[in-house]
Amino acid sequence: MTGSLPLGVLPGVVLALVGGALLGAAVRAGVARVRRPVLLPWGWCVLGTAAGCGVVATAAVVGAVTPARVPVLLVVTVLAVAGAGTDAVAGRLPDVLTVPALVLGLGALGSSGSVVAGLVGAAVLGGLHAGVALVAPAALGGGDVKLAAALGGPLAAAGWWALALAPALAAVVLVVVARVLRRRAVPLGPSLLGVSWLLLLAAG
Repeated sequence: MTGSLPLGVLPGVVLALVGGALLGAAVRAGVARVRRPVLLPWGWCVLGTAAGCGVVATAAVVGAVTPARVPVLLVVTVLAVAGAGTDAVAGRLPDVLTVPALVLGLGALGSSGSVVAGLVGAAVLGGLHAGVALVAPAALGGGDVKLAAALGGPLAAAGWWALALAPALAAVVLVVVARVLRRRAVPLGPSLLGVSWLLLLAAG
């Protein structure tokens, strides 16, 4: 059984790598053609998305992730790579990324029967960030609020613990990065996306 594992894993992983690379290229081209374009590094967007999708596929094939959760994990993977890149490069999260991710993420939850939990999670995490943005407009922008809503659905579907843990861990990462870089303002997107992706992967 152990000896046959690589042969069973390989086709699905290769397909995920190729599909991820194509998705990364398409998203990179999309954010470069919007009204306020962002030019993402080719390697980051294409290779990063391919690698992320490959990790998800490998986890699914070896049984670390249930098949019903693969679609939403792939949506978050694409969003994580492109969103982290645009927020780091341009300091913003375009609607062309966050709005489709919200819709596709909720739709992908249909296979696991978690749409209701996803809607509640999107409202809770999005509402929490909207409240912070109203109180401290300089701290969060509209893109951060939409990103939180897009991630809230998958996180709540994975478990309410994930929904509660993601923003807390992201805040810790944000503080650490700010201190290491000696900067007062650090984009929220990369830390929230990275933490959420890892939590969703760990949740299986």
